[in-house]
Amino acid sequence: MAKREMIRNRFAKPCYTVGREGRGLFQASLALVIVIVGILMAVVFIKLRKPPARREQKVLAPLVTVRQLKAQDIQMVIRGYGTISPKVDVEIIPEVAGKVVSINPEFKAGGFIPANEQMLQIDPRDYELTVEQAKAAVADAQVKLDTEVAEAEVARREWQQLHPNAEPASPLVLREPQIRQKQATLESAKAQHAIAELRLERTNLSLPFDVLIVSEKVDLGQYVVVGQPLGVAYGIEAVEVEVPLEDEELAWFDAFENRVLQDSSEPPTKKTPATVRVDFAGAEHSWAGHVARTTGQVDRTSRMVSVVVEVPKPFDTSGGKPPLLPGVFVEVLIEGKVLKSAVAVPRDAIHSANKVWLVNDDVLHIEALEIARADKDFAYAMSGIDDGAMIVVSSLDTVVEGMKVRTQAEGQPKNDDTHQRGEVASRSETD
Repeated sequence: MAKREMIRNRFAKPCYTVGREGRGLFQASLALVIVIVGILMAVVFIKLRKPPARREQKVLAPLVTVRQLKAQDIQMVIRGYGTISPKVDVEIIPEVAGKVVSINPEFKAGGFIPANEQMLQIDPRDYELTVEQAKAAVADAQVKLDTEVAEAEVARREWQQLHPNAEPASPLVLREPQIRQKQATLESAKAQHAIAELRLERTNLSLPFDVLIVSEKVDLGQYVVVGQPLGVAYGIEAVEVEVPLEDEELAWFDAFENRVLQDSSEPPTKKTPATVRVDFAGAEHSWAGHVARTTGQVDRTSRMVSVVVEVPKPFDTSGGKPPLLPGVFVEVLIEGKVLKSAVAVPRDAIHSANKVWLVNDDVLHIEALEIARADKDFAYAMSGIDDGAMIVVSSLDTVVEGMKVRTQAEGQPKNDDTHQRGEVASRSETD
C-alpha cells in the first residue's frame, strides 16, 4: 500500500504544476490584449479627432486719454509766495518827559486805536504853566513894542516941529532900531509860546492813522523820558508782501512802469492787479491788491528779484473773512499780460521739453511746440498745434510716430473689457 501511494503522488504532482503555469499564461495574454485594444482605440480616437479651429486674435491698440485743445486769449498769471508785513511799522516814543497819568484801554497787544485818538497822557501841568509863562512873555514884549512905537511917533512930531521939511540924519532920532529890537523880542516870545504849546500838545500821545498795537511797555504812574520806547504799532490801512520772482517772470507784467521814466513825485497812473490767497482760520481766503514796486536790487544768493505787493484794508472783516495779519505766509497771483491765440497744454502732456502726442483719426503723431511760457500746471504754446487738436494726456510705455491708438475723452469712465493695452503687430493664437 505504501508503495502504491508513493507511485500515485509522484504522478499527481506534475499535473498540479502544469495547471498553475497555464493560468498565468492566460492572464498575461489577456493583459496584452487589453493593452493592444487600448492602443488601437487611442489611435482611432486620434485619427478621428477634428483639428481645432484657428482664430485670429483681435488686435488691441493702446488706449489713450485725450483732451481737445482750443486756441484763445489767455491771461498770464505770475505765481509767487511771501510773508505779510506791515506797510507802516512805528515805535511809540514820547517827545517829552513826565509821569503817565492816563492810558487808553486799547493800548495793549492786539488793541485797535483810531487815528488821532489818545494812547496815553503824560502829566501836562508843568507844560501848562510853561505855556502861561510864554503867554506873559509875549504880552510883555507886545507892551514894550507898543511903547517904543508911541515914543517913536512923539519923536517924529518933535523933529518935524524943529526941522520942518527935513529928514533926520540918524535913524536913532526916530527910534527905528529900538522898534526893530522890540519887534524881534516879541517874535522870540511868540516862538517860545509856540514851543510851550507844542510841548503841552505832546503830552498827549497819538498817531495820525488807525493802528494795531503789537506790544506795549508802560504802566500807569510810570515816569517816562524822551526817547524811551513805550510800544510798537502797525498801521492797518495796508499791508505788504515781498514776493521773490525769477527775472524772466518780470517780462510778463509792468513791474517797473511809472517808476523811472516819470517824475518820482507823481503817483503811478497804472497798477498791476494781484490777488493774495491764504489758508487761514480753517478756510481759504483771498484779498485784492496791486504791485506797488520792486525792491530795486537782485538777491546776491538766489539771483531773484523781489516785487512788493500792497493789500489795502487787510483788517476789513465785513465779508466774513479774518484779518490779514502780519507774519502770515501767503500765495500771490499777479495778473500779467495776455497771450493772443495761445493754447494751454497740460504740463503732464509735455515730453522731452517741448514735444506733445497728438491723435488724428486714431493715429498718433509727435509734434514740437513753440512754448512762450510755462507754469506749474500748463505750458502756453503760440505755434506747433492747431485749434481743436486732440492731445494725449495719459502715459504710454512705447511711442512710435504713426502708431494706431484707441482714444477716450478725459473724464470718461473706462470699460473693464477694453482697459488693456494690445500689441501693435497682429498675431494668431491656437485655442
